Amino acid sequence: MSERSVSRAKQEKRWYTVLAPEQFDRQELGETPADEPEKVYDRTIETTLGELNNNASENNTKLTFKITDVGSDSAYTEFKEHSLTRDYLRSLVRRGASKIEAYVTVLTTDDYRVQIQPVAFTTKKADASQEKAIREQMVQMIEDAAEERSFEELIDSVVEGRLSSAIYGEAKTIYPLRRVEIQKTTLEAHPEEVAEEEATAVDVDEDDVAADD
Repeated sequence: MSERSVSRAKQEKRWYTVLAPEQFDRQELGETPADEPEKVYDRTIETTLGELNNNASENNTKLTFKITDVGSDSAYTEFKEHSLTRDYLRSLVRRGASKIEAYVTVLTTDDYRVQIQPVAFTTKKADASQEKAIREQMVQMIEDAAEERSFEELIDSVVEGRLSSAIYGEAKTIYPLRRVEIQKTTLEAHPEEVAEEEATAVDVDEDDVAADD
């Protein structure tokens, strides 16, 4: 390719302003270049809650968004992942205390499948039965939260810290806790994907029944 052709290719690239989902007030997340709108789809952009809220104290919360729609000069995103920085999580660990983790996959009221990873930090070392009870409490409360909330509502409760606070309030009665956090939240499947998986599972079950006959 000649220098002139390279220059023309660069000039033909358009910059798209990447916008957060409506639940994050369509705030600008940055810009991304592309010579064709189709190439913008599925790109991800990472920011922090601190940058969105202009609050440096919230920079330990990372948010990842994926581009799902493109306009003339804007790219629209959906929530993909929430996570806490490793440095922040490391700062919560204390020698002689317990760190209790869980992995919970839930379905929201509008059929989004989400994986949520809570973590609890005790003030001192808990025994195995106490750790188990705290883990079960975290799992139960997250499952209950998903049964009552839409995808957007569940993500809001995670990002704003309401879900972790609620878990802390209940689980601290089992054993003294110093902190409860949701260390990671990931969108695993959209409603149409969940429906397709369920339909496939039904087809398989029916085949099994036919085979048994």
